[in-house]
Formats: sequence, structure tokens, C-alpha cells
Amino acid sequence: MSSPNPRGPESAGVSAVLALVLATVGFFALAVFGLGALTIATDTDIIAVEGLGQMPGAVGMLVAVLAFALGLWMALRREHPSFLSVPGIGVGVGLAHLVAVWVGVVVGTGDLVVATAVAGDLVRGGASLVLLLVAAVAAWGGIALRRTRASHPQWPWEKDEDE
Repeated sequence: MSSPNPRGPESAGVSAVLALVLATVGFFALAVFGLGALTIATDTDIIAVEGLGQMPGAVGMLVAVLAFALGLWMALRREHPSFLSVPGIGVGVGLAHLVAVWVGVVVGTGDLVVATAVAGDLVRGGASLVLLLVAAVAAWGGIALRRTRASHPQWPWEKDEDE
């Protein structure tokens, strides 16, 4: 008796939770690398305000990671996630990061002009573009993990006799 699919039943693919975790870790790693490479390439700090400290940048990155995870989770919870959600995730992460850094600078300095200047420098300096692109790449990878139906390779003699 032969089955309709000679390779056996199709794999269920990667679970949504595993795809989310792997993509989120990948996003964070690529974001740190991308922002570090931007700093080295331009020979400037991402946030170059004297006496501001690292809190606005850390808060901005935390919010960016959370925005990425939330956006990707909304895409991955569907049975067949669409790659059309990738641009929205990228833009959402970029905007969330900008808003979080702006609020962090306002809380840290109490100055709206400095906060707006820092946000403008993030856009002009390329940091926002780096985060947008990294979020798009990581989201695409997470959705691809979920959509794939791959399973580990198996030789014909490794299959059970009952199949």
C-alpha cells in the first residue's frame, strides 16, 4: 500500500513560540551589531549629548525589542503568517525606538528641544534606518521559520515498517 506522499506526513514546521524567540534574539544581536558598525563607520556616538548617560538608549533598545516581539507575535500566531507584515514590523520598531528615546531624553533632561534634536539625529545619522532594516530581516526570518514545513532528512530504511 502506498501513501499519497512518498516522504510521509508533512512536518508541522517550527512552533510560533520558537520562531518568535529565535527571531527576537536574532533581532537584538543584529541591532547591536548594526548600531556598533554604524558607530565605527561614522566615528560618532549614536546619542551624542553631553551628560545624558546611557539610559535613553537602553530604554529605546528595550522598547524596540518589545515592539519587535509584539509585532512578530501578531504575525506568527496566524496559521499561515504573511511576509506582508514585515514592512509594518520594521516601521513599528523604528517608530517605537524613536518615541522611547525621545521620552527617555525628556525624562533625563527635562528639555523638549534636546529630546527632539536627539530623535532627529537618530533619523539623520542612520540609527533608525539600521533598526528598521534589522527588524525587517529578523521578522522575515521568523516568518520563514514558521512557514517552512521542513523536517530532518531521513533515509528510506529509517522509516518505520508500519508506515
